[in-house]
Amino acid sequence: MGQPDLFAKRTFAEETARLTGGAITWEDPPEIRLEKVQSDGLLLVHRPDLLEHLTAPWPEARSHEEVMVELKLVGDHVDRRAIERALLRRQARQLQRVEEHERTPSWLGHEPLWMVAPHVPEWLGRVYAPVRFAPGCYRVEPLGHCLLWVAANELPLRDELIAFLVARSGRALDEFGRWVAGRRPIEWVLAMLEYLAMSATTREELLWRFGKAEDPEVEARRQRILEVLLEASPQVQERLIEKGIEKGIEKGIERGISKGRLAEARAALRRVLARRQLDLSPDDAARIEACVDLATLERWHDQSITAASASEALQ
Repeated sequence: MGQPDLFAKRTFAEETARLTGGAITWEDPPEIRLEKVQSDGLLLVHRPDLLEHLTAPWPEARSHEEVMVELKLVGDHVDRRAIERALLRRQARQLQRVEEHERTPSWLGHEPLWMVAPHVPEWLGRVYAPVRFAPGCYRVEPLGHCLLWVAANELPLRDELIAFLVARSGRALDEFGRWVAGRRPIEWVLAMLEYLAMSATTREELLWRFGKAEDPEVEARRQRILEVLLEASPQVQERLIEKGIEKGIEKGIERGISKGRLAEARAALRRVLARRQLDLSPDDAARIEACVDLATLERWHDQSITAASASEALQ
């Protein structure tokens, strides 16, 4: 599991109880005695009555004791094989619950599965019949009793949905990043910028927001965070020293910023292509390295999220 997935899981674990007013909590799922069938997490429902007035999909958990959650972030596979594996994990958990209740067979329900991803994949509409019942929320028929799809890119920007919104991609993720930056502590925002695949432009814009704070305690915390980040990244220290040396030379600074943005955009594009196992030909790799237009690199980055090949992503 990569760092973006861990960040998304941590957000669910830390935010769910607060976002739902204690109605639901997150729990790491128990290990099931089959190879590679553990889900990302479980939502344990404690107060279903508190969910009624929350934004969808939360109210859908009212009739359940727990909900299995699978997180599919930028670059993760959302093809049929990935979904069938998720359904296998759901079935394994359902069997586990049946066995847990064998002596007192009080549970006769079905284990619900919530798939959280940036969007609804095109193939899903051909194989199943997703029925939209709220913005970004779909019952996947004929599995509607056990499979709900949450398309994070379509969800409204609401505080109670932040745990789902971290699964956004492309421009929708940039929009979320700008919106959430003022709603979470600096530590959380910096982790978001580190782990989620935002555009270089948005990442830099949000970092500039962390100017000097008027409150001495807040400023002290910010300085400490920056010190820890610099200690963990000698390369950043070197770049800052280089920028300090060039300070006052306006054109040099502009070129440095431009090169930095381009390098970061190329790196972000390559990460998504590698995560999706889309191999670059020598010509495609050379095109990325030679591209000096930030808008083009960001467009390729967005296209790489759903492209079937590297060449298609670079059109």
